[in-house]
Amino acid sequence: MLQPTTIEIVKQITPAVAPLAETITKAFYTRMFRENPEVQAYFNAAHQHAGGQQRALAGAICAYFSNIDNLGELAGAVELIAQKHCSLGIQPEHYPIVGKHLLAAIKEVLGDAVTPEVEDAVLDAYQVLAGVLIDREAAIYQEQRDAPGGWNGYRELVVDRKVPESELVTSFYLRPSDDRPLPDYQPGQYITVRVDHPTTPTSPRNYSLSDRPGAGYYRISVKRESSATADAPDGLISNYLHDSVQEGDKIEAGPPCGEFTLGGSPDAARPVVLLAGGIGATPLMSIARHLAHQDADRPVYVLHAARNSRVQAFADELRELDSKENFHVHVRYDEPLADDVERGRCDSTGRVDVEFLRGWTPYLDAEFYFCGPPPFMTEVHAALTQLDVSPDRIRYEYFGPLQEISSPAVA
Repeated sequence: MLQPTTIEIVKQITPAVAPLAETITKAFYTRMFRENPEVQAYFNAAHQHAGGQQRALAGAICAYFSNIDNLGELAGAVELIAQKHCSLGIQPEHYPIVGKHLLAAIKEVLGDAVTPEVEDAVLDAYQVLAGVLIDREAAIYQEQRDAPGGWNGYRELVVDRKVPESELVTSFYLRPSDDRPLPDYQPGQYITVRVDHPTTPTSPRNYSLSDRPGAGYYRISVKRESSATADAPDGLISNYLHDSVQEGDKIEAGPPCGEFTLGGSPDAARPVVLLAGGIGATPLMSIARHLAHQDADRPVYVLHAARNSRVQAFADELRELDSKENFHVHVRYDEPLADDVERGRCDSTGRVDVEFLRGWTPYLDAEFYFCGPPPFMTEVHAALTQLDVSPDRIRYEYFGPLQEISSPAVA
């Protein structure tokens, strides 16, 4: 439990910390990777290179400090972080390393403002949050072990099938290489893939499961990136999977994790709207296929926004879903090919803006789930805000702090 003096001091220093939060996190990662290089393997080099990880941590620090006297507001953020940590195998012994370097970075950036009293308060705040995360992660690890066929760490899976979905996306169907079953998962979750890249040491990567649970296999659908090098590593593992991993090959995978899932015990009368941009369709396809398999009555609206038919994945599966009485599927291209409209490959063209969502979705009472690239996320979030969709009916998956998609300046 936080000490009253901790709450008071953290509230006092928050206005000074907030504008410098990203400077602090940049200093933190520099220090930690220099003095404890063994932990670098847990961090995505692409996110480090692009600055996303630094911004995400800065947002988390600001959120924690701003809600230091109302930690219940952070339950969703705690679950997201705990799931991510378990996907990477973070253990309790890693927390003192992070705490040491985070406190040192705060002192480096804020200088003399970090008095002994402030230092004690920040350390107390960190230790309390670390305790909450450690307890939740222990529970997740236990759930993973106890599931039929479950495991912790990494397990060998074999690529049973490798299926092209478009010019850029390929699906990998994964089955166990032993006789043990695969544990079930919640639609929307992801697994962690670890490969021994031949030229560049890489951290594990998370890939959403793109098919419904209970199918007897795991399916990940991976987008090829235009370029990926050690200096610009975004897509390095994705491209390796495309180019080098074939049917019959084995990969190492972690158990399913993630909190971007269909809400439990849903109100069958409330429609579900799934808004996917590009490869953001992967977790939403899992949710859609699950709903199609389990629930024949609940209204489901599925939008897939893509550039054109050349790069759109899952076109056949979307048509199959659209044939179901309770499904409403819409494909929207913003850069259609010359014959895409004529051949009926899409239902409309343009962006996914407030006017489109007002006309196509039952926005007054629906639950919204969305995932996609940052511009798509920004536009959808802004549109739902303009439509007065309450936050309790909005769920999304996005790497980074909320302000990146909710800021009017960015939108």
